[in-house]
Amino acid sequence: MPAVDPPFRADHVGSLLRPPAVREARAAFRSGQLDAAGLREVEDRKIAAMIPRLAATGIRSITDGEFRREWFHLDFLRQLGGITTEGMIASTSDSEQTVHQAPPRITVTGTLVHERPVQVEDFRFVASRTPPGCLPKVDIPSPTMAHFRGGRAGIDIASYPDLDVFFDDLARVYREEIAALYAAGCRYLELDDTNLAYLCDQGMRQGARERGDDPDELPRTYAALINAALRDRPDDLTVCVHLCRGNFRSTYFASGGYEPVAEVLFTELDVDAYFLEYDDERSGDFAPLRFVPPDKTVVLGLVTSKFPALEPAGEVAARIDDAARFVPLDRLCLSPQCGFSSTIHGNVMTEAEQWAKLRHVVAIAADVWR
Repeated sequence: MPAVDPPFRADHVGSLLRPPAVREARAAFRSGQLDAAGLREVEDRKIAAMIPRLAATGIRSITDGEFRREWFHLDFLRQLGGITTEGMIASTSDSEQTVHQAPPRITVTGTLVHERPVQVEDFRFVASRTPPGCLPKVDIPSPTMAHFRGGRAGIDIASYPDLDVFFDDLARVYREEIAALYAAGCRYLELDDTNLAYLCDQGMRQGARERGDDPDELPRTYAALINAALRDRPDDLTVCVHLCRGNFRSTYFASGGYEPVAEVLFTELDVDAYFLEYDDERSGDFAPLRFVPPDKTVVLGLVTSKFPALEPAGEVAARIDDAARFVPLDRLCLSPQCGFSSTIHGNVMTEAEQWAKLRHVVAIAADVWR
């Protein structure tokens, strides 16, 4: 697969800072002061206004900025029959003290059913407004998000006494959603996955053991799940997976280099490219990239979306050269390490600083890949 089309030499993960009008409309919707149609009208208007600004940065993959979501994963997963949310997940960082909140825990309370397409209308809206030379991209949470945070205890024993059946059903509902997206014209899909990155964190690995899971076997279980979800996908559908250790309000939930999952991640997962968090020391070095096979692309998340300061371009270029010791330069790309607003709350920067970050990525990529 060419590294330029897609993913693009300068790319981004997907979420963008929500405009005040979107946050206000969402709050009014939650309080009952605005109905669903009114909320969607505001979202439509702000997404349509955002797309030209995104394209103007030089970024060619066009998303809706996840303006229609409060959380990058929950709004999608809640629309699958059989999934609910409750409580909060545990963190191995200080996020609960610094931002006083953690994401809700996903639980499976019934048989999983794909009751209707979740993202198709949202994709069509973006696709109809994507300018020439750009490509609409859809971000959805990885299917692993329905398992890791709760483990066996988070899956209704009456509905799924056999976890193999649970994983089969989960893959099936994802296949149905992906097929609907493809039929609507989607050719660039990203699966957002925190859990494979969480399995690099010793605290998270211990938490998995306490839930009855083997952290050495989970990567293979998850690779098989994702591969089953992608089974029979058309050749012209590019699928990427994005790994992240947490991005909520510029904080994080896990640390650790990719070594514990690298071999499975790069050799057993049937995706075309990887968006990898690499913006600070929590992500480790580039040595795990030695497992990347010659038919896959790595998008290096060397530019942080957490804080507004621009990384020195020369330092970013030097790190790309360092990564190229393991993966040839023609199979590398550059992006921020995550989105700018994994939840409606957003990261610690302004919209102007967000656009500056994306222009910075584009400029560095243009210089590196002349």
